[in-house]
Amino acid sequence: MTNHEFYMSLALENATAMKGQTDPNPLVGSVIVNESRIVGIGTHLKAGEPHAEIHAIRMAGDKAKGGTIYVTLEPCSHFGRTGPCATAIVEAGITKVVIATLDPNPVVAGNGVKMLEEAGIEVIVGVMEEESRMMNEVFNKFIVEQKPFLTMKAGSTLDGKIATHTADSKWITSAEARHDVHLLRNQNMAILVGVTTVIKDDPELTTRIPNGRNPIRIILDSTLRIPLNSKVVTDGLAETWIFTAREYDQDAKEELEKRGVSIYPTSGIKHVDPNDVVRILGEKLVSSVLLEGGGTIHAAFLENQLVDKVELYLAPKLVGGAQAPTFLEGRGVGLMRDAVDLENLRITQIGKDFKFTGYPKYITKQTEGVK
Repeated sequence: MTNHEFYMSLALENATAMKGQTDPNPLVGSVIVNESRIVGIGTHLKAGEPHAEIHAIRMAGDKAKGGTIYVTLEPCSHFGRTGPCATAIVEAGITKVVIATLDPNPVVAGNGVKMLEEAGIEVIVGVMEEESRMMNEVFNKFIVEQKPFLTMKAGSTLDGKIATHTADSKWITSAEARHDVHLLRNQNMAILVGVTTVIKDDPELTTRIPNGRNPIRIILDSTLRIPLNSKVVTDGLAETWIFTAREYDQDAKEELEKRGVSIYPTSGIKHVDPNDVVRILGEKLVSSVLLEGGGTIHAAFLENQLVDKVELYLAPKLVGGAQAPTFLEGRGVGLMRDAVDLENLRITQIGKDFKFTGYPKYITKQTEGVK
């Protein structure tokens, strides 16, 4: 590991620790080094608050002058809720800036580097670039497409079942795996399920970890048949948004809105259009969504090529049963060559279970027939 990689890895580590706190802003970490000593460390904590570079510069004080600043994302060059970090770096007298990756935000997009270079500062770009991009996969999609990053999560047996044929599902995975799921909930702005899950399980859909945040609860309900006494309607622990189809129950809508539930009709006549859901969530600045629905919900989003990431927890159990539900249903593909491959696959053991993390590779007009 080079010196640049050592200091950048520290900045990345500090930034990653803030996952779930900064959205819709990116995760950013910064380290200032002068005469081979760390004199300042900073991390972006929350949208609207000072950026990582500003925290590091404030900590370093006069020791920032003549030093090198390491930052995981290109310093901003524009006025938003805070001032431009590139200007602050110049004013601090820093002489070298080492950047992991350029900012995909069209407002920045290289302008930060240009501002620094015009001020006579040496700029190095690309140190641990891939690590930085992976860390900010949510921001990178949202800032360019204005759509949330969707993670499909499921816990199943080795034969793909999420319940027995009698609908018993507690518990498939271990306590350790379930704790990991709550960490995922904490990292996402919203959690999405279908109304069938609410009717069957009456879940809270909250994050049960110390100091965790509860995501916005998104329910897909084409007719608004959700029970008014459901926890997601009555407990007030988090916002609840229901997406419905065009033929919804008007009286039910009024009753739900009286209880503080937000209702969003989509263009689907009898079923909720998942493309409308993604579009509306993007307009509402929801940058990340955890899909925890059943097989039908998962299939609807996957078949529309809306799933960006898959987190699958596999328990070493066999259930069997043709009528036992699976985590991915719908129509499915007709040919094996059309199956959705998962790329960049990572496998980790959690308790006695295994977590598979991968990114769907969809067949498009450009890639069809190419294997």
